[in-house]
Amino acid sequence: MKKIYKIFIPMIIFAGLFLSCDDELNQLPYDEFATENAYVTAQDFENGLRGVYSALTRGGLYGSSDAGSLLSAPDVLADNVTLSQRGRFSKRTLHDYEYNSNSTLGGTYSDAYALIFRANQILFYVQNFEGESKNNIIAEAKALRALAHFNLVTFFGKIPTQSGDANTSLGVAYVQEPDPNIEPARLSVAESYTKILEDLQDAKTKINPVNPVGRMNVDAVNVLLSRVYLYMGEWQNSIDAANQVDYQIAARDNVVGVWEDTNRDGLIFYIPNVDPILGNSIGVTWSQGSMTSLIPEYVTSFQLFSLFSDDDIRKDAYTFEGLSGGNAYNGIKKLFGRPGQTNGEVDYKIFRAAEVYLNKAEAYFNLGNETSARSALDELRTRRYLNSPNSETGVDLRDAIRSERRLEFAFEYQRFFDLKRWGLSVNRTNAGDQADGSGTPSDVLNLESGSTLFQLPLSQQSLDVNPNLQQNPGY
Repeated sequence: MKKIYKIFIPMIIFAGLFLSCDDELNQLPYDEFATENAYVTAQDFENGLRGVYSALTRGGLYGSSDAGSLLSAPDVLADNVTLSQRGRFSKRTLHDYEYNSNSTLGGTYSDAYALIFRANQILFYVQNFEGESKNNIIAEAKALRALAHFNLVTFFGKIPTQSGDANTSLGVAYVQEPDPNIEPARLSVAESYTKILEDLQDAKTKINPVNPVGRMNVDAVNVLLSRVYLYMGEWQNSIDAANQVDYQIAARDNVVGVWEDTNRDGLIFYIPNVDPILGNSIGVTWSQGSMTSLIPEYVTSFQLFSLFSDDDIRKDAYTFEGLSGGNAYNGIKKLFGRPGQTNGEVDYKIFRAAEVYLNKAEAYFNLGNETSARSALDELRTRRYLNSPNSETGVDLRDAIRSERRLEFAFEYQRFFDLKRWGLSVNRTNAGDQADGSGTPSDVLNLESGSTLFQLPLSQQSLDVNPNLQQNPGY
């Protein structure tokens, strides 16, 4: 009888590694361990690491999935987008908070644990490897394992700053062994974050300052550490991690090009997405077609579009006016395509330097250091506006930091988590899906803070496979 990896539904664990099209693709059946012969040389472990990274591009993580993924779910669940009547109504159950056991980020859950399994295989076999790259191999595998668990706990668990009971509530099963037959129970949120930090702190001491393109390095680990500490409310630790990142925010003149892949300014960790290695049309998560014949799945909400001032370069970089059926729509330009293309084939952008400064601004503010908070915020604003706002204090400064975070990371994996960790409701306006605010609004306009719907349910299939998993309250 075939074994099943008890945390998630059956799947092929080791997909094609993104090497070159001429390299032989390594395959492992989902129900078996790798043999010792699979991991002998430094190149074996390099190939294995590429297999872990390839999992990041799966449909439930940073790939494109109709059921939802990290590329789209944090905005679909929040207030940055409006469901378009011209699209296929993809991810509508997420947008309307009508979760069900078959369509609520089950792919994200299973794909994350597939990545974790691959990382754990490497960490198991590297113990007997004595090559000079051993420390970096361990570090990359642990950093990726931490990233996958962090993404899981932000969707399926509470965030520590969200509420007073968050740390004692259900987190995730933190898997650190390559046994496909285990049935782990969920840890608490506090325990889950402790494990994430343990992996990242060890990775930070071992990882290379520079790794090949498409791979994490010490700066990427520090960005993730800064975000994790921010979510935990450990403000000074978030600042300290951010201060160790040696990257500058993209210059204003380069912002449009970053999203068209004509420059890499401010990118800390990205995965190239080109033929014949990947060539995935990830932009279809937002729309298809051309600017004059657009088929939008979601459009920029009129509320968000109105927040972009005319001298904010992000308005041009992130949005565009597209035509569909004789009507104008505020299309989402992020992921739309490279210059002259509309196929959605652009690089996967995972960590950027802008986050470093916004994390610091928020953390400094929460420590009562408004001068440093404003300084960190202005490092971003002077690179986005021709005439940037300044001089806010008190609540106005806090709101400015939150507003800039929304504008900077629109359509970029963070909005739902920000609202969630701030303990705020999702408040969509009743503006419609067309460019001037007319048309049809989203069906559901509000999700009250404190709602159990901020924690997504585990799929019934996952619960059936692993009897030790516990469903979130309210489902």
